[in-house]
Amino acid sequence: MAPENNTTLDAVVVGAGFSGLYMLHRLRDILGLDARVLEAGDGVGGTWYWNRYPGARCDSESYYYSYSFSEDLEQEWEWTSKYPDQPEILRYLEHVADRFDLLRDIQLETRVTEAAFDAETNRWKIFTQRGEHFEAKFLITAVGCLSAANIPDIPGLDDFDGDWYHTGAWPHQGVDFSGKRVGLIGTGSTGIQATPVIAAEADHLTVFQRTPNFSVPARNAPLGKEQWATIKSDYRDIRRRTRETSSGFPYKPVERSALQATQAERTEVYEDLWGKGGFSFLWGSFNDVMRDKEANDTVAEFIRDKIREVVKDPVVAERLLPVDHPYGAKRPPIDTDYFETFNRKNVTLVDIRQDPITAITQDGLHTKNAEFELDTLVLATGFDAMTGALLNIDIRGSEGLRLADKWVEGPRTYLGLQVSGFPNLFTITGPGSPSVLTNMPVSIELHVEWISDCIQHMRDNALETIEASQEAEDRWVEHVSDVAKETLLGQADSWYLGANIPGKTRVVMPYPGGHFEYRKRCEKIARNGYSGFDLSR
Repeated sequence: MAPENNTTLDAVVVGAGFSGLYMLHRLRDILGLDARVLEAGDGVGGTWYWNRYPGARCDSESYYYSYSFSEDLEQEWEWTSKYPDQPEILRYLEHVADRFDLLRDIQLETRVTEAAFDAETNRWKIFTQRGEHFEAKFLITAVGCLSAANIPDIPGLDDFDGDWYHTGAWPHQGVDFSGKRVGLIGTGSTGIQATPVIAAEADHLTVFQRTPNFSVPARNAPLGKEQWATIKSDYRDIRRRTRETSSGFPYKPVERSALQATQAERTEVYEDLWGKGGFSFLWGSFNDVMRDKEANDTVAEFIRDKIREVVKDPVVAERLLPVDHPYGAKRPPIDTDYFETFNRKNVTLVDIRQDPITAITQDGLHTKNAEFELDTLVLATGFDAMTGALLNIDIRGSEGLRLADKWVEGPRTYLGLQVSGFPNLFTITGPGSPSVLTNMPVSIELHVEWISDCIQHMRDNALETIEASQEAEDRWVEHVSDVAKETLLGQADSWYLGANIPGKTRVVMPYPGGHFEYRKRCEKIARNGYSGFDLSR
């Protein structure tokens, strides 16, 4: 039975992060629609609201990890450093919400639990955890690709007498590690950022590592007035370059194969990029490092040599060397003093492939061969990426089909924007789009603008519904798979494939064909009257 508190709208947006804020602005202020954002947290920010763990920092450079839709906004805002930390990014998003008066149409502390399409009325019925009921012509998910926390099923976690935290749901008041024996599980991007900060504060830090990871120095530094003057004067060209690259970063790769260069030439390029730091090492180096394993080996061995140089204990260094996957096949972290941290006397590295975790106890953690007494446990175990946040909502299409059932063998979308059988449902940066393989704001703005233009097209032509055709969806899923086979992404057990979630079907979820080619395809489809979509009156 529908609750009495029923609200009818033109559009409901789920999530108030980068995607949801811009989507609301486009729907309400550009199209003039009656739209509302429903957000589970008690503030805006999305990823940057929830992820407050020590060392949380963006790994795209600040001045282009930002909105480009408002020249006034980009001219007035100045980031303090090359790679902003979580509090600063959250302040930026709060500023955007205030500046564009978005908060009056954002309903906080409202978690969406169910959504079903009513084929008789062509409206989505949306239910929340608080028992509220909304109806809307359009349902737009802005839930983020990395927002459903993955808490591993380790026996005894509930018995632990100390405090434990997941990095994706960090206490807003922070955590005091001083004098504590801390255990950290996970060495992905989050663990790599958190490790040096926790180690500097804790009495002792034990890092439990399953998979050694490649990481490149961030080389973070303050941004001064002269730098900002240059950036602001060049902003239009910077934005153009982000849109015209494969990665959404304004880097220009070396237009030749790593294998065509001599060893000395390769070393010169890699040393230069190592000195610069950041993703330029991946996206600004040779053009085949993500397509050719032999070319990738030249990069991977360079990074392994750097780890050997930094870590003083050769046994520890050997444990930290990534040897089971190509560089970039997993999310390539960037860091500040990560490998240096293992030279500290109060840091221990445990290889849980060789000595697996067996249980958590009241006073710590047991591996097969050892016991560790701990006061605090940090789970840097990542997310059920790409699909988890969507499937946490019981979404049912026009014939009652559950999205979870349709995606049981992997996500199926057309362009990562729509799903056949689910009319008027749009998924911002959904699986099947470049999303996490790019600088995210660039992909977000493309999707938000495409969706809003599509809705305007429907209004101009008195169209009632839009839905990806089954044929177009099948072709796109096959295309994503074919393109993925031309890359090295399938050669790692990564969250790109869902390999971190037990029982999840392994399939490359983001589209690896590059942002620029994807953008051109989306624009062509729109020009052709939204080919591949079924539109009805």
